[in-house]
Amino acid sequence: MAATGSEKQGGEDVRSFYVSTPIYYVNDAPHLGHAYTTVAGDVLTRWHRQRGEKVWYLTGTDEHGQKIMRKAEANNVTPQAWCDKLVEESWKPLWEHLGIANDDFIRTTEKRHTDRVQEFVQDLYDKDEIYKGGYEGPYCVGCEEYKLPGDLIEAEDGTKLCPIHKKPVEILKEENYFFKLSAYGPKLLEFYAANPGFIQPESARNEVVNFVKQGLQDLSISRSTFDWGVPVPWDDKHVIYVWVDALLNYATAVGYGSDQEKFDRTFPANVHLVGKDILRFHAVIWPAMLMAQGLPLPGKVVANGWLMVGGEKMSKSNLTGIKPQDLTSHFGVDAYRWYFLRAIAFGSDGSFSWEDFTARYTSELANDYGNLASRLAAMVGKYYGGALPEAAAAGEAEQAVHDGLSKAVAVADRKIGEELDFQGGILAIFDFVKQVNGYITEQEPWKVAKDESPEGRARLATILYTAAEALRGVAVLLNPVMPDTSQQLWECLGAEESLGALSGRRVQNADDWGQLPAGATVTKGAVLFPRLEEKPE
Repeated sequence: MAATGSEKQGGEDVRSFYVSTPIYYVNDAPHLGHAYTTVAGDVLTRWHRQRGEKVWYLTGTDEHGQKIMRKAEANNVTPQAWCDKLVEESWKPLWEHLGIANDDFIRTTEKRHTDRVQEFVQDLYDKDEIYKGGYEGPYCVGCEEYKLPGDLIEAEDGTKLCPIHKKPVEILKEENYFFKLSAYGPKLLEFYAANPGFIQPESARNEVVNFVKQGLQDLSISRSTFDWGVPVPWDDKHVIYVWVDALLNYATAVGYGSDQEKFDRTFPANVHLVGKDILRFHAVIWPAMLMAQGLPLPGKVVANGWLMVGGEKMSKSNLTGIKPQDLTSHFGVDAYRWYFLRAIAFGSDGSFSWEDFTARYTSELANDYGNLASRLAAMVGKYYGGALPEAAAAGEAEQAVHDGLSKAVAVADRKIGEELDFQGGILAIFDFVKQVNGYITEQEPWKVAKDESPEGRARLATILYTAAEALRGVAVLLNPVMPDTSQQLWECLGAEESLGALSGRRVQNADDWGQLPAGATVTKGAVLFPRLEEKPE
């Protein structure tokens, strides 16, 4: 299986958990589809950070190739100027806006990358893994990929179209350099068999295995009809094929050829997150390149589905692209981060609608979660002057809440942290929120408060403390998903002052009961999820 780096901290081995997103083409500004994958990676890595693990989260931009060159020409600027503008004015600001806590942002035009790409390809050439030849075939500029004739679809007029971009392919004939990809088919199939979890979900794995079983063609790894790319080191009339250049970012960003210590403790990635349309590059070409170079293979390649609007994949090319800011300005950033992972099973296609987002926000975030926090704070303020009371002996109802939190912790940790089932993990947490709401409804603390006997006061204190402890656990579990509102709740519970930073609380220990001290200051604060205004035009 793939190797995993580690390093010593305080005398103990600390696991290195390395996650990458695809590096995104900068032919235009990012849309919801790009943000979907990036938020998923952010939630995954935040979760592992909150387990106490060492984490490295990489994202970035893919800036070479014919598509970028043509886009720059259409805007009357150089390719480099176009890339600089898009990265600094669109991509990086959006990730900051969405609270993406990436450790690095790699650009394929950076010298730290391009120098290493040339060295990698030169090594393969020196090992006789690359040869010169010719090729003619259908090419999709949008995919930056030669297509097999059987992959194409036919328009009504007989024109051959790319099945992803629905645009005509171009017939290209070039003299190129080729990587001996065909030789790696049997090795890849052997690796897939030995590591059945390498490609996820199962449907994606089956697709790749069947594709490789049909026989692989050698891969053209250079282009000679344009010059926007990394020059082939032994032949400056060619530039390196953009996908070979792009895939190597996962190695160059963590020190390949420049920082061996960092490379050894980080590479290979535990998880590559990719869109299903680029799965073959990551599950076939990338591992073959690593095999040829004698490098370890990643732990998992996980393909998420497409976001659909009106039955079409969300993209700029079919005019269904929606800016994430269109939604965050209405629902808020945390609700945005929550919604797509909650509403869509990761790995499957999913449809977005404004109406569905509104309904889930109102029902689950505002009514179930936000209202629970508000009710608790109001009752602690009304009956105890804002000081969290000390619980008396717990009964069966309280034990059920504690058990419910333990179940939510176990299920969410497994599903989010290990299985990348974000929907399943989030649902487990919100099932617990519903359970706590049911507990409050059944125990009726507003009625218990009318009993001023010592027994009545003790019972009221136990009910409110139980609800507060439950919300403490929820704040810890939801922190990787919704960091801003989780921090807000943490402070409202008095946990920041009494327990310290939320980021220091371990998700796997969120069910350790009794962490909030009696006397902690509980404040109502701002509403976690305000009532939505009318949908903007």
